[in-house]
Amino acid sequence: MNKPTGMKVIDFHIHIGLKEHWHEWIHSYQEAAQSEYYERYEEMIDPDKFADYLRSHHIEKAVILAEICPITTGVVPNEYVLDFCTGREIFIPFCTINPFIVSHPAQELKKYINMGAKGIKLYPSYNHFYPNDSRVYPLYSVAEEHRLPVLVHTGSSVFKGSKIKYADPIHLDDVASDFPELTLLMAHGGRGLWYDKAFFLSRLHPNLYLEISGLPPKNLLHYFPDMEKNIDKFVYGSDWPGIKTIGSNIKAIMDLPLSKASVKKILYENAARILRI
Repeated sequence: MNKPTGMKVIDFHIHIGLKEHWHEWIHSYQEAAQSEYYERYEEMIDPDKFADYLRSHHIEKAVILAEICPITTGVVPNEYVLDFCTGREIFIPFCTINPFIVSHPAQELKKYINMGAKGIKLYPSYNHFYPNDSRVYPLYSVAEEHRLPVLVHTGSSVFKGSKIKYADPIHLDDVASDFPELTLLMAHGGRGLWYDKAFFLSRLHPNLYLEISGLPPKNLLHYFPDMEKNIDKFVYGSDWPGIKTIGSNIKAIMDLPLSKASVKKILYENAARILRI
């Protein structure tokens, strides 16, 4: 059993927010996961205490996500995320743009980049648009120009109002082809329906990555049996607070029958390269 010591970690997928930001069915899901978010709520919503919590699990950097999905999960405003992250080097804020509720998505993205956003998260299945929709292309153009990564939800979701057809990774084939210098990550690795497709696409496009949040680490080699042949494309994320503890998934990754070098790439090195750390 592989248990590297002194392992550095970048968590590429952390949701923050107050209880009132999310719909009730989100709380039901997270409570079922026995998330520490509820046991230690006051600590989890305090930026400095949450940073200490992450560091206690050897996390050096954490991508913090905004969420503007009123018909499915709720609204965690960009401004809230940027304020939460301000002055704390451990946090890397990602904004989000819902193309249905802003008139000029590209201008909106530029505004948040100027405010400190270091990337963007898109929620196609939560907001009901295809990732290769022409109305989203200006966002990719801005992100490519500023050399910022774009994290895109792919695969299944259990939340009310989500529509899985929008989360098929195949739509990112267009995006990766049309924006070859843009760094794209498939959040959840095509979860449920499209593991093989996501894996193939990540090998086809140099700047398209598999981000594995929301996947039980113990099953990763079942989902991706040739994982080590493509290890430079796997990026760790926890999907906090949809898990019990931040540390549980990290340990499970370390317990996989992978080389120490591969574990380092998943937990830190691939993300560090993407984020230019």
